Amino acid sequence: MLVRDWMTAEPVTITPDTPVMDALKIVKEHHFRRLPVVEGGELVGITTRKDLKDAMPSKATTLSVWELNYLLSKLTVAEIMARPVITAQEDEYMEDAALRMQDHHIGGLPVLDASGRLSGIITTMDILRAFTGILGMKEGGYRLTIDMPDVPGSLERATRAVLPSNIISVASYDTDSASGNRRFVLRVNGDGVRDVRRRVRESGITVLD
Repeated sequence: MLVRDWMTAEPVTITPDTPVMDALKIVKEHHFRRLPVVEGGELVGITTRKDLKDAMPSKATTLSVWELNYLLSKLTVAEIMARPVITAQEDEYMEDAALRMQDHHIGGLPVLDASGRLSGIITTMDILRAFTGILGMKEGGYRLTIDMPDVPGSLERATRAVLPSNIISVASYDTDSASGNRRFVLRVNGDGVRDVRRRVRESGITVLD
């Protein structure tokens, strides 16, 4: 599961000399949260809706309308954009990009191709789409949450118990408990799905839902 498979390709961009007012108009009209800043084909910065709004003068200002309009016409994205930019690569795994977003507390990453050119943008919403896709949420079937010993062969044991139903997705995580178990979330469909929980329980596996 690579970034290129989930990113938004060919994102809308602006240049460093774009007036802040024009950039703010773009994010409002298109409901964007961030805009990559490109100059000469190279990614040089990024700005967000919050950055643009924060650059606006306070309503408490004593400046006249004419003075405000003059100042805003002079204020460009180059003066407020963030740089250097934290990015993702087209051919890296989605989980690596997601971890980078988590570590840096940001909601999106511009994506670069092999030549270093901007080719897309990956956001929190894309991560959520990938997450629900991995869990097979749109494929129907039944969700099965089980606790198994964190040892080799546990998943094979669960797979045998699920038969003749078909497992269409598997996810697992550490429960941080002293039991030494690992939690598995399975989504199954096909033959025998109505009785799959009973079959798994009768095989001695702990079923949590």
